Amino acid sequence: MISLNEYPVIVNKLKIKAGLDISEKRLPQDGRITIKNGLDEFDIRVSSLPTLHGEKIVLRILSKDADHIQLDDLGFTEKELKSYKETIKKPNGIVLISGPTGSGKTTTLYATLKLLNDDKTNILTIEDPIEYTLEGVNQVQLKENIGLDFASTLRTFLRQDPDVIMVGEIRDVNTANMAIRAALTGHLVLSTIHTNSAWATISRLIDMGIPAFLIASTLNVSVAQRLVRKLCEHCKEEQPISIDVFPHHFEIPKTLTRHYKPVGCNTCYQTGYQGRKAIYEIIPIKKDIIAHIKANELEVDSYLKDHNIATLKSNAIELVANGITSIEEVYPLLTD
Repeated sequence: MISLNEYPVIVNKLKIKAGLDISEKRLPQDGRITIKNGLDEFDIRVSSLPTLHGEKIVLRILSKDADHIQLDDLGFTEKELKSYKETIKKPNGIVLISGPTGSGKTTTLYATLKLLNDDKTNILTIEDPIEYTLEGVNQVQLKENIGLDFASTLRTFLRQDPDVIMVGEIRDVNTANMAIRAALTGHLVLSTIHTNSAWATISRLIDMGIPAFLIASTLNVSVAQRLVRKLCEHCKEEQPISIDVFPHHFEIPKTLTRHYKPVGCNTCYQTGYQGRKAIYEIIPIKKDIIAHIKANELEVDSYLKDHNIATLKSNAIELVANGITSIEEVYPLLTD
């Protein structure tokens, strides 16, 4: 525990290292600390927030090296990986990845860029922040205070003869329209958006005012993802299935006869978990789903079932059945 006397000193030291103003305690501030450990280099994102009893500091560790990021290691099933790779090999169109903050969307985008990156491909990115550096990729840091936002930078990108464009996030209708325009003029656009499912991404674009026919003609694939912790292999404990651990009205699959719960040991620092894994829901945009998009249909469960497209919920149950994660970790996905 840090004593109250030590706390202000530690906060000021962190703010100095992050390049923040130590005299400003009334406004939130953001900065970064770069740490070199041998050949490895890390960024620590520092966020300060003024609260009733003093400043709250959050540190987020980011590895600047993207060499270890591989699409094959993120959590795709074999079928999903094949489907996703087919969509990103198209020379133009939009690839959208959705999910809440901290669900690994940016990591998936960087792994995709790494696969597409070669000497003949001109790749441009606009990010906030630049979380990894990729050799051979032109990366631009967003600076909204001087007018360098997603939409204006995208407009400039189109004059830079790009093959692939990565936009950190589609936040507004202007950015969405520019992404559509870039896709229509022969570019492959990768981006993220905050929605709860792969189909909700399409509904969100329509709600933003993007015509359904434009979405149908430019969107290559809609991906939703979540990040779950993996159970520690050394201490996880098998439990019989009980209806009490599931959400109300959840229909337990017949194949699910057991589950594992976290316990905690020295290997996992008493947390019960070790490592993380992504869960995906991938909807490739093909001819038979374009009619659903143009009609703005909210219910596509029957389509997904008929085409054997795994949802976030079904993939979550699969991980529970295989003892990879716990019911507690995937509980929010089972309530939908």
